[in-house]
Amino acid sequence: MLNNSSTNNEITAILTIVLSIMMCILMLLVVVFIVLKVRDNKNKKQIITDINNKEKKEKKTKKQIQLQRPLTGLDKGSIMDFMEFEKVQDNMIIAKSRKKYLMVVECKGVNYDLMSQPEKVGVEEGFQQFLNTLRHPIQIYIQTRTINLGNSINRYKAAMKQIELDYRQKEEEYKRIRENVSSYGEEQLNRSFFELTRQRNLLEYGRDIIANTEKMSLNRSVLNKNFYVIVPYYVEEVGSDKYYEEELLSRAFSELYTKSQSIIRTLSSCSVTGRILNSRELIELLYVAYNRDDSEVLGLDKVLASGYEDLYSTGIDVFKKKSKLLDEEINRRAIKEANKAIQKVKSQVQKEVEEKENNIEQLAKKMAAVILENNKSRIGANVARRAKEEIEREEKENEQKGQENSTKQG
Repeated sequence: MLNNSSTNNEITAILTIVLSIMMCILMLLVVVFIVLKVRDNKNKKQIITDINNKEKKEKKTKKQIQLQRPLTGLDKGSIMDFMEFEKVQDNMIIAKSRKKYLMVVECKGVNYDLMSQPEKVGVEEGFQQFLNTLRHPIQIYIQTRTINLGNSINRYKAAMKQIELDYRQKEEEYKRIRENVSSYGEEQLNRSFFELTRQRNLLEYGRDIIANTEKMSLNRSVLNKNFYVIVPYYVEEVGSDKYYEEELLSRAFSELYTKSQSIIRTLSSCSVTGRILNSRELIELLYVAYNRDDSEVLGLDKVLASGYEDLYSTGIDVFKKKSKLLDEEINRRAIKEANKAIQKVKSQVQKEVEEKENNIEQLAKKMAAVILENNKSRIGANVARRAKEEIEREEKENEQKGQENSTKQG
């Protein structure tokens, strides 16, 4: 009995020691867990604080820039300030609030009406499968564009220059061989004529293609429909945790790319091919959507090169504009007055010339009398006097004849 009692006491003591050790280990683990949890909460709070401070700093900087911005002169802004999205980056459209990201899948379908009945059933089953596999919202967007054949025409014309150059070379070669047919032979002449004819036919065919394409480009009713599937990603899907901008952008791209590839795979079952639009194509899609009429005249390349994405929120000072208009008006009136004076002087000179032409005889006689008077010492006073009397006599006779003629005419 004593042995059993002592054995039980030893077992109880051992169990008590083991239990105490286990309780200590458990308490230690609890303390470690609490410490790690507190540290993790501190890190999250620090991240949230950093993000909030960064946002406050950006807002403060923007506000300072707006306050420092002058009220007069040219205030150059961007059209992007008025858009509903902030930018296009990494094949995504990023909303201004940075709470929504979009990726676009362009789809190329098949002509359903030309399919046989089994093929139509297969397409319908594939589309039904596509709808059943959707686990997120999508938007189907259809954009109608006028077919712009300008680029094709330019390519054709560039190719036609080379074809025409080859034709001229073939023509010169044929002329040379024909003039020296004894040296080249009939076979060489026939081969050269065949190549010349083939090149001429190619040139005429190319000209016909360009002419028909240009006529087709004048028809504005030639339209093309493009089909797009817009896949959204919302920041709320991430959860309540805060992320840096780079992390959020990377996560959004990964999620959107996965969803888009899934859509492309499921659409392939109904004979619809798809591909993800890159950043350049997204910009063009938005440009056509916002500028439906202008996009037919000015392409995206010309618009970007001309700087049309910039606009001026404040115009030139009204007094400077008025001063410029007054300077232009003064210059215009000065030119008008100068031309008027020139015409007046020209008319006076012309009138004087006409008078001299009409009175050329009288003027010549008066000049002759002056010459005789100035040279009477050389020719003699008597001769000079008699010569002047002769001139006066002829002048009187001419006057009498003129009066008689006017009397007869009257």
